[in-house]
Amino acid sequence: MSQPTALITTEQLATILGARNLRLYDCTTYLEPAPSGSDVPYRAVPGDRTFAAGHIPGADFLDLQGEFSDTSSLQFFMMPGLAQLEAAFGRHGADAGKTIVLYSIGTMMWSTRFWWMLRSLGVDARVLDGGFDKWKEEGRAIETGAPKGYPATTLKAAPRGGFFVDKTFVKARIGDPATVTVNALGPQFHRGLEPSRYGRAGRVPGSVNVPAATLVNGNKTLTTLADAEAKFAAAGVTRDKNVILYCGGGISATIDLFLLTQLGYDKLALYDASMGEWASDPSLPIETD
Repeated sequence: MSQPTALITTEQLATILGARNLRLYDCTTYLEPAPSGSDVPYRAVPGDRTFAAGHIPGADFLDLQGEFSDTSSLQFFMMPGLAQLEAAFGRHGADAGKTIVLYSIGTMMWSTRFWWMLRSLGVDARVLDGGFDKWKEEGRAIETGAPKGYPATTLKAAPRGGFFVDKTFVKARIGDPATVTVNALGPQFHRGLEPSRYGRAGRVPGSVNVPAATLVNGNKTLTTLADAEAKFAAAGVTRDKNVILYCGGGISATIDLFLLTQLGYDKLALYDASMGEWASDPSLPIETD
């Protein structure tokens, strides 16, 4: 199911800023080094401080790990239950009748993660190309201070199945000619040439590599659809295949998912726990060069 209007430019956003139906959200999280001796790969720190220091006027802030993840899970950023998501989005004034625009700082992967989550709930959102970095670089209006929020609403999800899959699903499809599994991490981690902060070095056996970093320009905007199409095609990712995406924690792979959706691919799934789970589980097969 293609969503050709999923990307919004800074110019387009500027023209609708302040509209009654607009719901604009900063989705930024920061990954900081884990404490010495810790068994977690990093610390997930919400971007509320940088939000307070500067944000697009009228925006609210969404804390991915705090409100929108299963905090009982050993893995970061795991998709929580439906009731938790409906309540959290409702608290922030989001529902299917609103024009939802998502952005983040430093990388678009935090906003594309929220986009994929909302899409799985049957709610189509838009992602700001280049995020806050491009908005700020262009000298556009900036507001400071804590989020004022939007009036609460009721989000009634219409879930779309198959958007998130687990390790059992991924393992069962190793070697399946109808499936292509795509690793969005950098080539050095895909090939197992560098130690992984998630555990064992390497990749899901048989998976191909389309790094999320190669799909983003130097100014934080997404690459062209033609360039993305060529990169996916070169890796053997075709529209007739079932495509499973993974990365380290189910975040950067959503950049690949976003572009694949823009290109009209519709048999897409995210392995939510990704290498955070796979690399640390010795019962799961792993492959290196």
